[in-house]
Amino acid sequence: MTSPPVPLPFKGRGCRGRGHCMKCDKMKKILIIFLPFVLFTGCQKEVNWPVPDSNLDLVIVDGILTDENKVQSVKIYYSVNQQNDTVRPVTSANVLISNEDSAWTLIEQPGKPGNYLAGHSFPALPGKNYTLHVFKDDKLYTAKASLVAGIEFEELKYTKNDSDDLYHLEWVADAFNADQPAMWEVLIDWSDVSGYENTDSLLCRARLKFYTLPTLDVSEIFAPEMESISFPAGTRITEKRYSLTEEHAAFLRAMLLETNWQGGLFGSAPANVITNLGGGAFGFFGVCSVNTLYITVTP
Repeated sequence: MTSPPVPLPFKGRGCRGRGHCMKCDKMKKILIIFLPFVLFTGCQKEVNWPVPDSNLDLVIVDGILTDENKVQSVKIYYSVNQQNDTVRPVTSANVLISNEDSAWTLIEQPGKPGNYLAGHSFPALPGKNYTLHVFKDDKLYTAKASLVAGIEFEELKYTKNDSDDLYHLEWVADAFNADQPAMWEVLIDWSDVSGYENTDSLLCRARLKFYTLPTLDVSEIFAPEMESISFPAGTRITEKRYSLTEEHAAFLRAMLLETNWQGGLFGSAPANVITNLGGGAFGFFGVCSVNTLYITVTP
């Protein structure tokens, strides 16, 4: 709705509201336009709609295969009703990943319920179509994904703080690229730097994620400011680029609209995040090529 015109100050002295006056006619038109706006915005009543708690145990799958020769893993858990609720793992599920040539059974990791690991290391290969099968409580959930080749990329940039001798990230990647969407993982570790040896290692490490997507949203541009991480010279940084399919990029965009990009000047209306899981599950199963750079922060 556009804002109504603002009445200009009336400077005439001869008009008293009698007879035909062009200035009065103009003012009447302005008031007629302004009145509906007042009617629609002047009175507001708060209504609290009761929202019943959902008892549905929706299965959420979080799994990314990569072309790294490592033990591949998939996390499976149930949905929660509130943002800060404790995540409940999906235990004792039968999990299988297959392609045209091979199949791998994933076993639940001892001591970490809901985390399923392959029995041995293997890399995802280009040109193969991978299928995830999750069987739980007589229900089968499936998803298919394939790998997009990775590319070399420009190293991230860091700069010194104005207020101290520490550094912060200045730039990691462009937020928009219509042809080459990607997810970036930045691991920052200064636990071995002189002066920090006796500090809790958890306080000397950070893991950040950035995204290059084929769309540019207003919610992203005006998203809430994220916490800035400061680190000393000598810090070791591992920068990883994960290639994304169009479908995977669309999932991440939908997820960011519901999480990181909410609370800014232009938040979006809440909606269900898209998924490539069939059978009633949610989340995403993807296959990514990974390119890695190793950086040491120097003065």
